[in-house]
Amino acid sequence: MSFLRAQYNLTDTGLLLLRLGIGFMFIIHGWPKLAGGPEKWEQIGKNMELIGIGFMPAFWGFMAGAAEALGGALLMLGLLHRPTCIILVFTLIIAVIRHLAAGDGFNGYSHALEAAILFFSLYFIGPGKYSLDESLIPTRKDRSVF
Repeated sequence: MSFLRAQYNLTDTGLLLLRLGIGFMFIIHGWPKLAGGPEKWEQIGKNMELIGIGFMPAFWGFMAGAAEALGGALLMLGLLHRPTCIILVFTLIIAVIRHLAAGDGFNGYSHALEAAILFFSLYFIGPGKYSLDESLIPTRKDRSVF
């Protein structure tokens, strides 16, 4: 039984591997959106109209690409973990709405929905001890009381 319990000591290692793998995949997923330039940004940003935001589509498209590419990098580093997760959840919810509005079936929106669930869960789990957040931002138990 102690062998089974010892496996839970690897939780932070598992979180690191998850952050590295998913972060890398989101860099790859978001980079073409960033590199596509203003025309691509506008095309992507027009999806914000689905939630009633019709102004500055190029800005919103750029932000979607940046959320994925930069968010992936921040996730890998474990830096600004919770804000990054929230931004990625929002970006992916817009992607789910776009797929639903286009009439795509489950296979069309499932990847975005699964990723949104993943980032929402990671928001609550935290980045783990192998992260820059853990190194740079003291936890409540580490703060000295004056």
